[in-house]
Amino acid sequence: MRRPAFYSRSPRTPLEDAADGGTPQPPDEASDGASAPAQPPAARSRWQPGRRSFALLLALSLGSAATGVALWPRQNLRQYTQKDIDAAVLRTLQTATLPSPAAKAAEIIRPSVVRVVGYGPEKKTPEAQLQKHGRNMAKGKPPDAQADEPPGEVERGVGTGVVIVDKGIILTNLHVVAGSEKIRVTFADGLEAPAVVTGVQPENDLAVLQAQKLPDDLIPAVMRSTADLQPGDQVAAVGFPFGIGPSVSAGVVSGLKRSFRSPEGKQELGNLIQFDAAANPGNSGGPLVNMNGEVLGIVTAILNPTQQRTFIGIGFAVPIENAASAAGSPPF
Repeated sequence: MRRPAFYSRSPRTPLEDAADGGTPQPPDEASDGASAPAQPPAARSRWQPGRRSFALLLALSLGSAATGVALWPRQNLRQYTQKDIDAAVLRTLQTATLPSPAAKAAEIIRPSVVRVVGYGPEKKTPEAQLQKHGRNMAKGKPPDAQADEPPGEVERGVGTGVVIVDKGIILTNLHVVAGSEKIRVTFADGLEAPAVVTGVQPENDLAVLQAQKLPDDLIPAVMRSTADLQPGDQVAAVGFPFGIGPSVSAGVVSGLKRSFRSPEGKQELGNLIQFDAAANPGNSGGPLVNMNGEVLGIVTAILNPTQQRTFIGIGFAVPIENAASAAGSPPF
């Protein structure tokens, strides 16, 4: 803590003594050169014109100021009651358009969401074909039109990822990048960069990517424990369904500790968050967030008893505790 300055007191000078009405007396010299005994200072005059004038002016000034304050008109200050405050808040709510909770959550998480595309031999699975048809239709092309991939590259599918470390560490689903020869991610500012898989957690269908090129100001997502999550809590899913996005859908947590078996029956996932925010192929790997924009889980699957692989109201997400552990850094 910075200490206040200390000021020393200076001895009074002859000039200050003179200003107070005294007259400095030089010492008398004796004929033999010795100093004469000091004489007592002369008594000060009772009449000090300089001081009296200053005191009179000061008294007049203080009297004028006091009179002015006394004569100043008093303002009638209104005392606001709680009823007045409530009425003002209600009027603001009725006249101002406020963003929805889901819109605020999406705005917070959007800088951390990336589009993930895997390139390699074309997948013939129903989900891959559905994604391809959906992307073509979104572009106004026939469902079976050939995609505009770079020469020698075939787009296997599109998914979503979320940045959890500002060094370019990204969480996504393993099935989004499995079998891909090349992986590219597109950041929120439009920067496209190659990425490599640095870790996998097959039991939770999770993969960890490392982007090879980063934006100048990369903002990682904030992760939130699911320990206090309850059915009915509001959530939002942000991602690239059919490659379109970033898209936002909102809903609530439908259940906890759910299990899901893949349509092929090859894998069963457990301890999942069930939610009803719309999700479709392409949302895989994207974040499921609360209304504060904090990541609760990674969207990984949708339930549909038909072969359409489209959303009918039940989606699943891997809790963030499991997802973060795939990156080797459990957050809680």
